[in-house]
Amino acid sequence: MPARKKPAADADAPVSTGRRKKKTPAPDAVTTDAPVTPRKRPTRAASPATGAAAYDLVIVESPAKAKTINKYLGSGFRVLASYGHVRDLPKRRRKGEAVAGIDIDSGWVPTYVVEDRAEEKDGRASRRRTPKDILAELKKEANKAGRVFLATDPDREGEAIAWHIEDALGLDDATTFRVAFNEITRGAVLNAMAHPGKIDMDRVRAQEARRILDRVVGYPLSNLLSRKVTRALSAGRVQSVALRLVVDREREIEAFKTEEYWKITALLAPEGKVPFTFQPFSVVEAKKKPGENGAPPKEEKAEKAAPAPEIPAGSFLAELAEWAGKKFESASADAARSIAGALDTATYLVTKVEQKDRSEKAPPPFTTSTLQQQASLRLHYTASRTMQVAQRLYEGVDLGSEGSVALITYMRTDSTRVSNDALQAVRGHIGSVYGPPYLPAQPNLFASGKSAQEAHEAIRPTDVTMTPQRAAALGLSGDLWKLYKLIYDRFVASQMTPAIFAITNVEVTATPATGAAEAGATGLFKAQGKVLKFDGYRRVLTAAGKQEDATLPAVAEKQKLDRLDLTASQHFTQPPPRYNEASLVKALEKEGIGRPSTYASIIGKITSDKRGYVEVKERRFFATEIGKVVTDLLVQHFPKVMDLQFTSHFEEELDEIETGKCQYAQVLDEFWGPFKEALDKAEAEMPSKRGQETGEMCPKCGRPLVVNYSKKTRREFVGCSGFKEGCKYIKPGEGEDALPEPELTDIACPTCGKPMLKKAGRFGTFLACSDDDCKTKMNFDAAGKPVLASKPTGHVCEKCGKPMVIREGKRGPFLACTGYPKCKNAKDVDAQGNPLKPIDTGVACEKCGSPMAVRKGPRGPFLGCTAYPKCRSTKPVPEDLKEKLKDLLPPATKKAMPEVAISETCPECGGPMKLRTARFGKGYFLGCAAYPKCKGTRPAPPELLEQLQAPAAS
Repeated sequence: MPARKKPAADADAPVSTGRRKKKTPAPDAVTTDAPVTPRKRPTRAASPATGAAAYDLVIVESPAKAKTINKYLGSGFRVLASYGHVRDLPKRRRKGEAVAGIDIDSGWVPTYVVEDRAEEKDGRASRRRTPKDILAELKKEANKAGRVFLATDPDREGEAIAWHIEDALGLDDATTFRVAFNEITRGAVLNAMAHPGKIDMDRVRAQEARRILDRVVGYPLSNLLSRKVTRALSAGRVQSVALRLVVDREREIEAFKTEEYWKITALLAPEGKVPFTFQPFSVVEAKKKPGENGAPPKEEKAEKAAPAPEIPAGSFLAELAEWAGKKFESASADAARSIAGALDTATYLVTKVEQKDRSEKAPPPFTTSTLQQQASLRLHYTASRTMQVAQRLYEGVDLGSEGSVALITYMRTDSTRVSNDALQAVRGHIGSVYGPPYLPAQPNLFASGKSAQEAHEAIRPTDVTMTPQRAAALGLSGDLWKLYKLIYDRFVASQMTPAIFAITNVEVTATPATGAAEAGATGLFKAQGKVLKFDGYRRVLTAAGKQEDATLPAVAEKQKLDRLDLTASQHFTQPPPRYNEASLVKALEKEGIGRPSTYASIIGKITSDKRGYVEVKERRFFATEIGKVVTDLLVQHFPKVMDLQFTSHFEEELDEIETGKCQYAQVLDEFWGPFKEALDKAEAEMPSKRGQETGEMCPKCGRPLVVNYSKKTRREFVGCSGFKEGCKYIKPGEGEDALPEPELTDIACPTCGKPMLKKAGRFGTFLACSDDDCKTKMNFDAAGKPVLASKPTGHVCEKCGKPMVIREGKRGPFLACTGYPKCKNAKDVDAQGNPLKPIDTGVACEKCGSPMAVRKGPRGPFLGCTAYPKCRSTKPVPEDLKEKLKDLLPPATKKAMPEVAISETCPECGGPMKLRTARFGKGYFLGCAAYPKCKGTRPAPPELLEQLQAPAAS
C-alpha cells in the first residue's frame, strides 16, 4: 500500500517524500501489488493520550466547510482546512525516469513533492498560503490534539488527500481516523464523528492509478505534440478523447450533404364552424438557403424566427403523411406543387379518431452529470460554474440568523439513491403541501447507471423544509439561489406522481375532385393534439424549453371538414448539431469517458484559450484547425489511447482496483508496454508540422517561408523562417489583404522625440517609436487623436524585477509592470510619472494584520491591504482619517450618479433597484440595491434614459 513517509524533523521545513520501496508479499498471501510497505508509526511524544488534550483536530478540504462543521462540533474540536491537495507528482523529470515523478522500472513507484507556489512564480507572493505553509500549521495543531479526524471529501480523490495528509504529517495510526460527510448537517456530522473509520487504501490505490496513468499518457504526448506541431500543446488520456468527440462531430457537419424536401400542410375545421373565404393553395420557399457544407449562413443565426401564423379558433393543422397509398416524400417544388394542386379542391373527411391518456413519469433526482446538463440548458451555466456553485451549497453558506448552513448533499455522485430518512421527509412535504393526488402510494425508485458507485446519494437538499422561498428570505440569492432551486425542485418532483396528458390522434382522408389527379389517388393527413390533463410532478418542475400543448376541436369519424388553407413549404435537411456543454457531458457519460467529478475539468481543458483546440460560439463547440490536426495525429499514431472503448474500459478497471478485484500494477503494466512501443514509433515516424518549407521566399529578407500553427488564431499560417532573427513577415491567408507597411508620421515620440511609425495590428492601427530601443507606443482615441498607451520609465518592479512603464487607464496614468499578466504589480503616479509614496494610515488589516494603504477607486479613495493579491481585504476610509488626510487623498474618478426616481423592482428578489453605470461608462442599467447578495439586473427603461439625457443635452 502507499508508503508512509518519515515525518519532517522541522514542521517549517518542506516535507520530504522520497522514493518508496516495493512491497514484499507475505507467503501464501494475495498480492495487493501496492508499491510500498507501511511502517508502524511512533506515538508522538507531544501528543497527550486520547481525551486528555484540550481538543481534537478535524481536517477538511475547504475553509467554508470548516466553518459549517465547527458550528456543529463545538469547542472540543478545532476544524482546519487543507485547501485541497497538499502533495503532487513533480513536474520535472529526474535522471533515469521515463516519466516525471514515476519510477516505472521499480514497480510504478511515485514520488510526491510539496509544492511551494511562491518560489515557482518569480518569487511573487502566492494568492493563498502554500501547501508547505498549510502542512506546517496542520503539523503544529496535530501535535497538540488528542485525536485527528481526516474529513476530506467522500470520494476517491478525497480519500487520497486524506492519506497524503496523514502520510506527510507522520500521524499516529492509533489516534488518526477517517470520517466522511455525504451531507454537512448536524445529524450527519455527529453520526460520522461517532463512527470513525480508517482510510480505505483500495480507494487510494484506484486514485493513484488514475493519477499515474494520466501522467504517463499526458506528459509524453504533450511533449511530442509540442515538438511536432507547435509549442505548449497538451494531450491527455481523457481530454484528447473528449476532443475527438468534438472533432468527429465537426467532420460530420463538414461532410453533410443538404437535401431539399417539401411538406404539405392543411388548415382544417369542422364543416361550417369557421367562416372563411376560399384561397388557392400557396407555395412557401425557405427564407434562407443552406450555407456551405449544409450549415446555416451566419446571418441566419442572428435573425429571429418569424412568428407562427395564428390558427383560428376551432381549426387545426394537419400534415400530409401519405399520397396514393405511399408515404409522402417530395424533393422538388414541381412534385409538391402538383400534389397540392390536386388536394386544393379535395373533399376532407375524418376517417379515424383515437383518444388515450399518456403518463409521463417524474425524472430521477440529480446526479453530477444530469445537474450539469440541466444547469446548462435551463440556467446557461458552464459545467465549471455549476460545480463551483454546488460546492458552496454543499460546504455551507451564510443564511442570516441561521448562520452557516449546508444546503445540499455531496455534489460528485453518479447514483440516484436516496436515503430512507430523506424519502420520508420529502413524502411528508409533498402530502402536506400538494395533497394526496400528488403523492404516489410507494416511493419512486430509480436505477443508476451500470458503472455508478452507490457510495453516495443523489444530489438533494439536506433539509426539505428549507424551501427556495425560505432560503431567499434568509439571504440566499444569485447563482446560489438559482441552482439550489433547481436541485430542490428536481428532488421534490422526483417523488411525485406522473403527469398525465390526454392525447388525441386524428386521421383525415382527402379525396381530390374527379379528374384532378390520377384515378384513386388520395391523401392521408395526420394531426395530434396533446393536453395536460393532470400536472403531477410538473406542478413543481416545469419542462425545459418551450412547451406548447396543441388542442384539437371536437371531431368525430366520418365528419366532413372545411379546407381553410393549404400550403406547400420548402425545407432542407440539417447537419447534426454541434456539441454544447449539456450534450457533451451527456456523450461523455454515455461513452464512459471520465467520471462525474472530471467532466468540468475535461471541458475546461479542451476549450481553454491556452490550447486553442475548441472555440465556443453561441454556447456551441467548434473544433479549430489545430484541434483537428492534433486529433488526427493522435488517432493515427495512438489508436488505443484515442479509442472510446479503451478509455471506458480503464474506468471500469479503476472501479475494480477500488473493490480489490483488480491489481494495481497489472493494470498499469498492461497499458505501458504497447504505449511505450507506439511512443517510440511516433517519435520516429510522426511528421513534423513545424517549419515545413513551402518553396517560397520571404519578400522582405529572402529567407524560406515555412508553415506553422498559431494558437492565437487557431489555424495554420505561412511565415518567414527568420522570425527569431527579426523578420516577422506573415503571408496573408486566402482572401486576406496584406498588412500595410509601417508609415512614418510627423508625430514626435513623447519619450525620445523621434518620429512615430503608424502600424497595423490585430486590434487596429497604432503608433510605435521609430527607434527600436524606445518601446513607447500610442493608440488612437475615438476622435482620432494619439493617446499614450505605454511609456518606458527607469523604475523596476520590486516584486519580479522587470521594468515598469506608464500606462493610461480608466482612472488616469499609472505605473505597471511589464511582466503582466504574470505580475500584476501597479502603482499610482504623480504628475511627473513617479510612484506616489504610500500614505501612512495607521490602520492594520483585520484579516492578516498587514498595513492598509490608500487606494484610488472610481467612487473615491478606499483602504486596501498592502499584502494584495495574497490578501484582498478592503474597507472605506474612516471619517476621522478622511478629514485628517483630506489634502492627500486622491479624488474620485467617476462622476456622481444622477438622482432619479426608480419604480422598477428586482426580477430575482423583488427588492428595490438602483441606477448603475455600465462597464467603461457606456450607458446605464438597473441593479439590485442588495448587491452583492443579489445580482439581479434590468435594462434601464427608455423613459428613464430620456430623462438622463435631457440635462446633458441642455
